Amino acid sequence: MTVQRGRAEHVDVLVVGAGLSGVGAACRLRMDRPGTTLAILESRRAMGGTWDLFRYPGIRSDSDMFTLGFSFRPWEDPKAIADGPSIRRYIEQTARDCGVEDAVRYEHTVESASWSSAEARWTVRARRGDTGETVEMTCGFLYMCTGYYRYSAGHTPSFEGAGDFEGIVVHPQQWPEDLDVTRKNVVVVGSGATAVTLVPALAATAEHVTMLQRTPTYIVSLPSRDPLADRLRRRLPPQRAYDLIRWKNVLVTTASYQLSRRAPAAMKSLVRRGLLRRLPPDFDLDTHFTPPYDPWDQRLCIVPDGDLFAAVRAGTVSIVTDVIDRFTPKGVLLRSGDELPADVVVTATGLQVQVLGGARIEVDRHTIDPAETVGYKGMMFSGVPNLAMAMGYTNASWTLKCDLIAEYVVRLLDHMQQNGYRSVTPVEPPASVPRLPFIDLTSGYIQRALDAMPAQGARAPWRVHQNWLLDRRLYRRSPLEDEGVIFSR
Repeated sequence: MTVQRGRAEHVDVLVVGAGLSGVGAACRLRMDRPGTTLAILESRRAMGGTWDLFRYPGIRSDSDMFTLGFSFRPWEDPKAIADGPSIRRYIEQTARDCGVEDAVRYEHTVESASWSSAEARWTVRARRGDTGETVEMTCGFLYMCTGYYRYSAGHTPSFEGAGDFEGIVVHPQQWPEDLDVTRKNVVVVGSGATAVTLVPALAATAEHVTMLQRTPTYIVSLPSRDPLADRLRRRLPPQRAYDLIRWKNVLVTTASYQLSRRAPAAMKSLVRRGLLRRLPPDFDLDTHFTPPYDPWDQRLCIVPDGDLFAAVRAGTVSIVTDVIDRFTPKGVLLRSGDELPADVVVTATGLQVQVLGGARIEVDRHTIDPAETVGYKGMMFSGVPNLAMAMGYTNASWTLKCDLIAEYVVRLLDHMQQNGYRSVTPVEPPASVPRLPFIDLTSGYIQRALDAMPAQGARAPWRVHQNWLLDRRLYRRSPLEDEGVIFSR
């Protein structure tokens, strides 16, 4: 390993990640703290994060772009549920317009970050993918915008007989550019957001697509275009129209979530009525679209304009609810004894959660295990100074919360500068405050990662809200100095 010698470059804030949250954070810093020096380290060769990584057919947002977009940058595309390339272009254009495009250092994978209390700064080591060198940078504040999953590989269970299968097995996270499913039988294993996106897209050219699910998911149809948005855009300035649509969508999403948690039977009934309208009258809803859990125990899946249901009605897609027994040379044998013929099997079986991009974190030469920390305001870690993490919602658009966290970081940096503070360190809650999982979802990818994630406290300021309305008050107006942090000069 070659280490790049010479004095390490120093910036006030080092942002890690050039996806939605990283670009949004850098833009917020540039707009609200124009004198702040910053750089963005990105492990990939291009900007966009998730929207550059995922290239599978039909890739699109799983929430509306009026809330997934940046608060300061109106989404102007006609479609509210947008395709991946459009989202990537939106991120790139925003970076250009905010003047942060040139701050990105591509192919820089952060491997470690070490905090020195004596110097009140981070030393960050990153490996360059283009040269193989390891470079060092220092910063006063480290802003981790790395997302929550491992970019290098998704989660694929071990299936007996997979080596005997004569067809192609592919995970959506590593979709081959040359994969052609024309006139092929395709089995998509999974029932989450990725699966319900892939299935109708593949059905456009495949001979037949089977969505094989172990457990059903709550799936609802939304229009790909927002009629109210179309009307407001014709009558109001872009930012004003965008703000109103954003508020409307937040309130609708919040109401849906609250109904799901407080009256799950009512939400189940609403979802079922939507399915009855869109699926054939003899379709077995109880088997294939009735999950054994309540709505929002796991994320609801959205299908734009009911495209999945239309493909089922057309006969190009089948839904099978069963468990894989083993792979065979020609397909997949199920526990029921049925065999699904397949030329291509897509394992849409989820992600691998990864905290802080997998970087090793040290504080005064002591390695920090994130699982042994407690989150502070859903964005910092006990015992880790001058580090914030962009973490979005699980029950709403990711960017809604990341936007608020970016605003809070600006407030925090302003406060530190005005008071001569060099560090801010969150502390654990008292022992009397119960610890809870950082993310309250029963989804497999979350449950597999609980042992690697920080905890949260049962009350503020250690509590993680999944509520944008509460978080607006928390991040914009809550005291910066409270029992959860220690400031130092």
